[in-house]
Amino acid sequence: MAVRRAADRLEATAARSGYRRRRQLDHPEAAEPLVAAAVAWAREGDVDALRLLFLLYADNIFGYVLSIVHDEHDAEDLTSEVFARLPRALGLYRPGATPFAAWLLRVARNAALDHLRRERSVPSPHVHPAGEPPGPHELERLAGLRSALAALPADQRQVVLLRLVAGLSPHEVADKLDRSVDAVHALQHRARRRLRRDLTALGFAPAA
Repeated sequence: MAVRRAADRLEATAARSGYRRRRQLDHPEAAEPLVAAAVAWAREGDVDALRLLFLLYADNIFGYVLSIVHDEHDAEDLTSEVFARLPRALGLYRPGATPFAAWLLRVARNAALDHLRRERSVPSPHVHPAGEPPGPHELERLAGLRSALAALPADQRQVVLLRLVAGLSPHEVADKLDRSVDAVHALQHRARRRLRRDLTALGFAPAA
């Protein structure tokens, strides 16, 4: 069908290796009927339709999300998440009410803002009056955090402690560990995701 052929052509010429930073959501007006058909099929979970929408818009979404979260690793993850959830999200899309590109941009913006809100959350005990010893719940949360930190790979744990406990900058951590700044960002990103997962499994989901 036309959607599959268009996806095959784009994929053959994309030479994709990661995402490119492209902010503006634009495509030829002649593609509108094809996009509308792809949206209709993608709503039913059609693989070729989803592939076409990804090839058309992934770089645009990545560039837009990156402008919000300012972290390439997070932007890559969020872009993948937007498209992974697209079949379900399309149940809320009403063709004709809003151009698909504008709607997709709004979905990406909401995902990016949700991510920033989660990042502002910290896995720390509840605040209690100064001088008052922590209660059993706070001690249990602290033990859970220590357990989750201990379970991290050594390089991720080093980065977390140097960045979040010692307060060093990414460049200072990179110098100290003889790593690149990109490697430090990647290790911190993976550590945050694993800590969130492990703390949630322990019943201590990060709370503001």
